[in-house]
Amino acid sequence: MGEQSGMPGFGRTEEDFSRVDVRRLVQALLGVLPAAHVLHDPEDLRPYECDGMAALRQLPLVVVLPDTEAQVVDILKICAGQGVPVVARGAGTGLSGGAQPHRFGVVLSLARLNRIIAIDAHARRAVVQPGVRNLAISEAAAPHGLYYAPDPSSQIACTIGGNVAENSGGVHCLKYGLTIHNLLKVRGVTIHGDIVEFGSLGLDAPGYDLLPLVTGSEGMLAVVTEVTVKLTPKPQLAQCVLAAFDDVVKAGDAVARIIAAGIIPAGLEMMDQPATAAVEEFVHAGYPLDAKAILLCESDGTPEEVAEEVGRVRALLEQSGATEIRVSRDEAERLRFWAGRKAAFPAAGRISPDYYCMDGTIPRKRLGEMLQAIQAMETKYAMRCINVFHAGDGNLHPLILFDANKPGDQHTAEAFGAEILELSVALGGTITGEHGVGIEKINQMCSQFATPEIAAFHRVKAAFDPGGLLNPGKAIPTLNRCAEYGRERMGAGQPVAHPDLPRF
Repeated sequence: MGEQSGMPGFGRTEEDFSRVDVRRLVQALLGVLPAAHVLHDPEDLRPYECDGMAALRQLPLVVVLPDTEAQVVDILKICAGQGVPVVARGAGTGLSGGAQPHRFGVVLSLARLNRIIAIDAHARRAVVQPGVRNLAISEAAAPHGLYYAPDPSSQIACTIGGNVAENSGGVHCLKYGLTIHNLLKVRGVTIHGDIVEFGSLGLDAPGYDLLPLVTGSEGMLAVVTEVTVKLTPKPQLAQCVLAAFDDVVKAGDAVARIIAAGIIPAGLEMMDQPATAAVEEFVHAGYPLDAKAILLCESDGTPEEVAEEVGRVRALLEQSGATEIRVSRDEAERLRFWAGRKAAFPAAGRISPDYYCMDGTIPRKRLGEMLQAIQAMETKYAMRCINVFHAGDGNLHPLILFDANKPGDQHTAEAFGAEILELSVALGGTITGEHGVGIEKINQMCSQFATPEIAAFHRVKAAFDPGGLLNPGKAIPTLNRCAEYGRERMGAGQPVAHPDLPRF
């Protein structure tokens, strides 16, 4: 298998990619797209040099902005014929570098494929193009009493195509699921220009269930051109319980206690004291600033269901040692509680020149242990870290604060983040919950998975994209890269987390 060479593109080297004839490529693309939709001047390319992981930047050779699926087909056939890498891009809000351009490749922006094709209120589904914003689906479905449940914090800007690529979640994913749980069908185009469909409009589809395979595949298997999503009825009532704790371990234990009681809240989020302080200054959500941690626990359903669940949650929070408990009195207060949580990332940007957002997942019962470990890491790396968690499913979002203008700061922040991810694996978790692997976590994939598993990932990739042209160098490390990473860790006196990786 060519990928074992450690080079991108299944046996193709970076030197091979560098031989792209840019003039020939641009002329071919101008044959299928209007001139205004083929960008190749450096200043026009600059807005596409990174996604939400702005620490890494790279200009592509060309950016294309198709209007139709037929144009996507033509673009991919041209790139496949000339051996040019292709990176599909949505809104550029991803946080793992998954949409970072290839320096010898094309960025295929799906921003202009932004139509809501159909909303079927009776079947509770919507058919949309990949450039449709997440929140726009709920806005369009609202007159029918429906909405699209997955709600990433970036939902005002992020697109459904990107949500499919990363299998995005959100604060309400505990009860309503991630993107994969809210999809019926995905239509896309392979690198050879073949149109393929995954899933069906029914509850099941014949053949292999490939919908979960393409969801979360980070643009490495096909370019998404149409998505059919499930719509959920709006609940009659929703109430949010805010609980304050004088100890982060007590807050973590409260999360485990709620889930152990058989309660599945609509949302269950946790923030530590530095996070609440940053957020409160930004949005004035009314958070108690003396609390070491706060929980936000939402119940929704009929008024009777909500009253019963809120009562049970309140009793469990009291048993767990909550020092203060508030229940939202109206919709405005509920939205204010959540506005604070959803503003955590921009709030971090107000108090630090830069921040590095991590995305590990651990067993819920170990939340307190992880927070204590992160506090020790703050001392070790001499950097601050504010923490917001999707506590209900153990998904961590530590925000490491640093200044990229200070020599060595970015490298230190990356080392800090790597230790958090590898501790997540050691605690029985995983290196990502919803942000994807991209470039950011590719080394930690070597800690998470054994050699046979990584080899299997490459065989799946090769079945769809034998030339390795779709988003090369992302998400799945080569076996050589894992070997090198193992040597580096052993040289630093740090054991490789996965016992099945080769030792050196």
